[in-house]
Amino acid sequence: MHLIIQHIGQLVTLSPSPNALGEGRGEVKPLGKARVGLAMSELGIIEDGLVAIENGNIVAVGKTSELKPKLKLLPHTKVIDAGNQVVMPGFVDCHTHLVYGGSRENEFEMRVSGITYQEIAAKGGGIRSTVKATRLASREVLKRDALKRLDRMLMWGTTTVESKSGYGLETKSEIKQLEVIKDLNDLQAIEVVPTFMGAHEFPEEFRGTGDSGQGTVDRDGYVKLICEEMIPKVAEAALAEFCDVFCDQGVFTPEEAIKILETASNFGMIPKIHADELASVGAAEVAGKVKAISAEHLLYPSQAGLELMKAAGTIAVLLPGTSLTIKKNYAPARKMIEMGIPVALATDLNPGSCTIENMPFIIGLACLYLGLTPAEAICAATYNAACAIKRGDRIGSIEEGKQADLLIMDIPNYRYIPYHYAVNYVKTVVKKGRIVVGQ
Repeated sequence: MHLIIQHIGQLVTLSPSPNALGEGRGEVKPLGKARVGLAMSELGIIEDGLVAIENGNIVAVGKTSELKPKLKLLPHTKVIDAGNQVVMPGFVDCHTHLVYGGSRENEFEMRVSGITYQEIAAKGGGIRSTVKATRLASREVLKRDALKRLDRMLMWGTTTVESKSGYGLETKSEIKQLEVIKDLNDLQAIEVVPTFMGAHEFPEEFRGTGDSGQGTVDRDGYVKLICEEMIPKVAEAALAEFCDVFCDQGVFTPEEAIKILETASNFGMIPKIHADELASVGAAEVAGKVKAISAEHLLYPSQAGLELMKAAGTIAVLLPGTSLTIKKNYAPARKMIEMGIPVALATDLNPGSCTIENMPFIIGLACLYLGLTPAEAICAATYNAACAIKRGDRIGSIEEGKQADLLIMDIPNYRYIPYHYAVNYVKTVVKKGRIVVGQ
């Protein structure tokens, strides 16, 4: 399909202007590298813009008045007059737990009644309750429910999603989740990127009861299962690009996380880490040591951990929807940006600690509670998020040669997204040059 979108009121390209390299400005790294500092505010806006698309890729970007006379309309070219609306890259949701069985509205009611998430988890709720439901669910049921979520995410403008396993906690069920993720790519428009996360929690079969009546966990046994059975089998079937570990209070220790992530790296998976969400346990340090592509959550990172992340080029994936839902602190985003750490945003869609599916809402929360400017939040939800899943060289910005994943939004300017974040202004969604929502 050939497509031209013209007379765009604000074409938000995310292509940085030359002054982003000037003295005192944030560094603009090469194509595919996340942006830091003031470079996150460089949205590359073109007034009365035009985008031309051929065979799924962007072939021209500029002003309508300059480009339109030069374009030759090929047969079957569709021309859209954007009517002074906003065109921008599709949202990249770089941290989700999309595929799972069951739901946990009963736990939500418990939390709003004053019971903490940690107390619920200690009684077998939380992740472990979803593990039970996911193990029992068939591939078809998991696929059906995930497709419904993806349909809603697409309507809000998300065009690429990362999805973690981690609700199986046994080899068979982890592979089942990852196979569903793989199947989803053939069934709908959103690209779904797979992450193996067998280290999400310790399963019931590795838990016992000690003499004191307190639960004991065969930690070494489960870590051994992950490293010696799960990772090799997932890698053999080529089911995951990334490996994630929940390194935090009550789950995996920094030493366990390093062992798992180094094993996964040896099998070709790129490290990610759930880091310091519940307490400062040294997880941000692990991210730096293993050179993780991203560290995620980061509500309580240490200064030393942040320094190691900066040195390693690790992207901080921040999830303000989770802080809102479980009533925890928000990540120190401004400190990270001022340090020169690249920041990305995602929903953390999951059945327990955050059921949010729309990225404009996350952008609004980031501005209100993380202290990001609208421009920084948009960069974090598009280009930097694409870099967090190693796709910054082909999505996340509107530039010649890149894949045509973009949105037409019925708003006067980009600041409307966080300003009026409870309303869906997405009018048209284009994925790989094909219109998948709207006209």
